[in-house]
Amino acid sequence: MSEEVPVQSRDWPGERVSPPTPRSWTGHHRAIILVLGTLGLMAGFAEFIAPYDYRTQHRAVINLPPMPVHFVDAQGRFHLRPFVYAITRVPGAQRRYAENTEERHPIRFFVRGEPYRLWGIIPGSRHLFGVAPGSSVRLHLLGTDQLGRDVFSRLVYGSRVTLSIALASLLASLLLGLAVGGISGYFGGRIDALFMRFGELVQSIPAIFLILALRAAFPLEISYGKTVLMLVAIFALASWPEVARLVRSDVLSVAGREFVLSARAAGATDGWILRHHILPHALTPAIIQAAIIVPSFILGEAALSFLGVGVQEPQPSWGNMLAAAQDLTVLLTAWWMLIPGLAIFVTVAAFTALGDAIRDALDPRSSSRPQGWG
Repeated sequence: MSEEVPVQSRDWPGERVSPPTPRSWTGHHRAIILVLGTLGLMAGFAEFIAPYDYRTQHRAVINLPPMPVHFVDAQGRFHLRPFVYAITRVPGAQRRYAENTEERHPIRFFVRGEPYRLWGIIPGSRHLFGVAPGSSVRLHLLGTDQLGRDVFSRLVYGSRVTLSIALASLLASLLLGLAVGGISGYFGGRIDALFMRFGELVQSIPAIFLILALRAAFPLEISYGKTVLMLVAIFALASWPEVARLVRSDVLSVAGREFVLSARAAGATDGWILRHHILPHALTPAIIQAAIIVPSFILGEAALSFLGVGVQEPQPSWGNMLAAAQDLTVLLTAWWMLIPGLAIFVTVAAFTALGDAIRDALDPRSSSRPQGWG
């Protein structure tokens, strides 16, 4: 009588697949967490982190370059507390500034400044950093724009706008894709054909044209809150087919299994079976796909705001801040207006890497495939 030898299942020949754990995270993963954590803090506590309100104008320093932060003064003495010099206009020059080394202003933390309401609820006047109240100088780490508004403060407030739209679009796209893909795969037939053909029609239209066409269905001048809801709806309607197709394929593979047939034989309703047996199996690939397309939401919001049909002034978004740099004269004389473009690049790169990390964590086979395999 031959002895039965247990066979260990492997996803790839000669290789055990295991998801990455926090101990196996590399410096690359930690850098992603650091960048996204910083962005999250900026967006969540914008009123506290930004030294000034995004609407505050300092007309005496229009198009001011970024202010250097010093530790060593003009006499060569070192100071533990960083400081900035007062700014004066260069005589005879238009919008040229120079440091007045005779007037030094220390940078203080948790300084009192302009009053605000955190999240529109909690009143406060403390800011993370700034110069002493009553100082003759304002702190502009990233300079000012053509209206004298602090670029750093607007960049911080803009992170809230951009990230809130991207994450809300992620949730809406995920829910819509789960609903359409689950119904399509479970019921099949004409419902499946109708949903999938409509999804293919949506995917056949170039994304930028589809987004602009959907935007044209709304009024140009609408409030900020309605603009956010409009952009979330547009991005969800443009991106659900990718999520729905993945969910549908998983639903088709699960719908015929014994536990689903047993639940149906026991009298469970279709809605109960979908919620408790089928959609949980399809949730992982849906989350992976939704996380991967977050950068497209960020770029889409920036593109619409850059073109003037997204978030409108004075509410800052990285897209409408970057719109000020499309003039060649501004590019030559105020290069710091391109800083929102750098913020977009870093954020998109971080979310792209996060999507890859989530895919590797939830679907280890995607990262463990040997090189050269198709």
